[in-house]
Amino acid sequence: MSSKSVFRLSFMVPFVLGLIGIFFAHYLVFIYAPMESTMGAAQRIFYFHLPSAWLCYLGFIFCAVSSLLYLAKQDKKYDLFALASAEVALMFGVIVLTTGPLWAKAAWGVWWKWEPRLTTMALLFLLFSAYWVIRSFGGESGAVKKFAAILAIFGAPNIFFVHIAVTRWRGDHPNNIQLEPEMRVVLYSSLLIFILIFSNLLRLRYRVHAQTKQLSLLSAKLNRIAK
Repeated sequence: MSSKSVFRLSFMVPFVLGLIGIFFAHYLVFIYAPMESTMGAAQRIFYFHLPSAWLCYLGFIFCAVSSLLYLAKQDKKYDLFALASAEVALMFGVIVLTTGPLWAKAAWGVWWKWEPRLTTMALLFLLFSAYWVIRSFGGESGAVKKFAAILAIFGAPNIFFVHIAVTRWRGDHPNNIQLEPEMRVVLYSSLLIFILIFSNLLRLRYRVHAQTKQLSLLSAKLNRIAK
């Protein structure tokens, strides 16, 4: 089997599994899961909102750890993995910050409330958005990469403040929700499906960045030969 066939297979299998998983998750959320007595159908947002938040945190942690390894070892693969992690985490962060206001409108009657967890989550998202902008558009100099890495390292601890925001500052955001057994099945099934999608996207984004880097080096080498 050729390397091209292996790549296609390694791409298609997770893609197909993820696609099936998305349809299965929608079945679980909208058909299998029981109706919540207080919020009704709006509560079903929870099954997309919470797994997205967890994976957003995980991606930012990957970014920070890879950034630390990049500063320690100066190995470009850690820098590329950090960038890929931030990109995928930000995508899940968009889901969090989109589903959150939808849930808030149903629960509080407003799209946005400057509540501690919402505010700290927005700040976390903005910090890593800044990392992505700097790393993507700041050029390829070592100074830019180091500055972005430091930003990621200092930005990741904000995850802790997002986690404790409700209890520490008495926020209105739901916390420690008690779930029926069927609801737990739906939540953790959705989480597993999202993990599959997260890991596949992370793998593909890292591969794109690595190959783009190789092409840039090859192009520069050819330009030097041509001169």
